Amino acid sequence: MLARDIMHRDVVTVTPETSLGAIARLLVEKRFGAVPVTEDGRLVGIVSEADLLHREELGTERRRNRWLDAFASIETLANAYRSAHGQLARDVMARAVVTAGPDAPLAEIVELMERRHIRRVPIIEQGPDGSERLIGIVTRGDLVRALATLTPASPVTAGDGRLSDRRIRDMLLAELARQPWTDKGAGSVTVLDGVVHLWGTVTNEAESRALVTAAETIPGVVAVRDHTFVASWGADPLMV
Repeated sequence: MLARDIMHRDVVTVTPETSLGAIARLLVEKRFGAVPVTEDGRLVGIVSEADLLHREELGTERRRNRWLDAFASIETLANAYRSAHGQLARDVMARAVVTAGPDAPLAEIVELMERRHIRRVPIIEQGPDGSERLIGIVTRGDLVRALATLTPASPVTAGDGRLSDRRIRDMLLAELARQPWTDKGAGSVTVLDGVVHLWGTVTNEAESRALVTAAETIPGVVAVRDHTFVASWGADPLMV
């Protein structure tokens, strides 16, 4: 799936001249965590709840250490004052916004969120003249909603209401064969009446838990019995 498949297209935005009071009310009423700031359709910043925490009105302005301030640059001190006392979006907004294109895979979006510790990624489309336009936004909530639509609420069954044991076993073995963290083969898996039994040695508890997870994701599995045990020899590949 791509960003365009799950992004919000009707993005609510503000301008650099929007007052912080209006922004605060917007975040509360719409239950947003942040709002993009645009100018002539171009993304110029973003204001999040975090940008409104340290405010003079709330008495939460950052406590400055005069000794440390002596080593801070004029720019740093001026920006801190502006963030605490400014009244417009342009005073507090983050200007270096992490963005992605509409054809970015969801894996790339998730990686951006994790690596940059952010909860949303604005989606930017580049025009033929090189100009950029905000066309959507992907939030963590959008990713969860996408998962909800793709994942069945109950196991998928077929025919008489349950997949055959052989089919379940074949599907699980095929899944394990694709994984670099295990070398489990045909002799390690048995299935009886929809119950998967896992056998043999594993390198560590992480592999054991992942094997159970893999079995639980196979449609038609009604239970998983883990009979594996951790080998006392060999290094843990996850710790090397």
